[in-house]
Amino acid sequence: MKKLVVAIVMTGLLLPELAYSQYRKKGEEEVRTDVQILLEEADSSEEPLVITLDQALQIALSENVSVKVADKEIERTGFAKKGTYASLFPQIDISGAYQRTIKKQVMYMDFDMSSIGGGMPGGDGEAGEGSSDTPSAGGMDTSGGLEVGRWNTWSAGLTAAMPVINAQLWKSIRISGLDVELAVEKARASRLDMVTQVKQAYFSTLLAKEAFNVYKEVYENAVKNYEETQKKYNVQKASELDLTRAKTTVANAVPNVYNAESSVILSLWQLKAILGVDLDANIDVAGVLEDHSEHMFYDIHQHDSVSLENNTTMKQLAIQAEQLAQTVKMQKYAYIPTLAAQFSFSMNAMTNDFNFSQYRWTPYSYVGVSLSIPIFSGGKRLNDVRQAKNRYSQVQLQTMDTERNLKIAIRQSLNTMETNMKSYYAAKEAVSTAQKGYDIAERSYQVGRSTLIELNDAQLALTQAKLSESQAIYNFIIAKSQLEQTLGNDFITEE
Repeated sequence: MKKLVVAIVMTGLLLPELAYSQYRKKGEEEVRTDVQILLEEADSSEEPLVITLDQALQIALSENVSVKVADKEIERTGFAKKGTYASLFPQIDISGAYQRTIKKQVMYMDFDMSSIGGGMPGGDGEAGEGSSDTPSAGGMDTSGGLEVGRWNTWSAGLTAAMPVINAQLWKSIRISGLDVELAVEKARASRLDMVTQVKQAYFSTLLAKEAFNVYKEVYENAVKNYEETQKKYNVQKASELDLTRAKTTVANAVPNVYNAESSVILSLWQLKAILGVDLDANIDVAGVLEDHSEHMFYDIHQHDSVSLENNTTMKQLAIQAEQLAQTVKMQKYAYIPTLAAQFSFSMNAMTNDFNFSQYRWTPYSYVGVSLSIPIFSGGKRLNDVRQAKNRYSQVQLQTMDTERNLKIAIRQSLNTMETNMKSYYAAKEAVSTAQKGYDIAERSYQVGRSTLIELNDAQLALTQAKLSESQAIYNFIIAKSQLEQTLGNDFITEE
């Protein structure tokens, strides 16, 4: 029976830590090795290291500070639980002590002490007989009393104590196990939040790069149109006003290119900061936003039936509720008597000098049990129970409110995804139409059938359509990542 209890308890100790491993798709050492290789390549190569989204997640999993802090919290709560469990085992202590007597204790008896041993110690019998002021051996007046003890007292011993009946202690072990589970769930929440941040930074960089490419293309088209206008002006087929407008268009396109380039740099800095790598690391992102538009329709409809079963906030509240339910029981157990077993063995010696070879050590030992029955605590135990019940009710109300808010968040994410999917297809059609319009306007301008203003209007329409298309994809992806975080979906994929 005892072995079974120990096995159950040890299983309870290990399960939370083992459950945590499901959120690591690769071993920690393997992940760290892969990350080190990537970062070394980034430092050693003159060309930027282009990383995928999965690689970015792996780097963040290994280097992100908040993730490391969450891991340390799991370790801490695990140690705390094992420390609580250790209270079930015998607590053994070895102690030693030395005391130097400054003034010996004097004992008085209810009979004539002069008849004992011919008088007081240090006296001569006659002086002690019937005398109340007989001097002691140390020259002190005992006033008829008897000095006891010696100047030096030595002791050494071993004590052991073990709880036999302690309901609160067993319940505290259960609560400390829930602390570990809560830390594990908080670590998972930290990772899910980290993933959402990485995705936002990663796709923000892609969005910034695509905006840069669009504005760069606008600039190149403006330069080409200016050169074409310059040729026309040289042969008097274009006015000076047209030439000035073309030059102004080029000038207006330059700041947009610079701003877009700055946005790319800032986005990469933000990504590196989230990944936990040096800001000077030579890293770039792979792919384009268009690569993530293929499954937009499927991504929406795969969430037709959503559940908060894996939501980390709901899981944390459930664990907290269980903790408080166990706390209520533990506080009630304060009314139950406790029983503990005790054992003690000691060796003692009392001397007047430091001649250790002449010491006489006397052993003393005992074994026993101590019973403690709670009677009255001034209402403390009752109010502790009430406090725990009150806190449990608070968590229940908080759970209901959180669930309602999470359902709203899910609907908002789905609505945002659907809206941006529609916006994407509309923008995609607009890009196709605007591209045709620009091509027509460009050919017409080259043969003199349209003005530069019409060409610039066509360019503006094309630019806006391309930016809207990219923005719709980005908004869809971010809404999807927020939805996945709310649903508590796993995020690391096997390569």
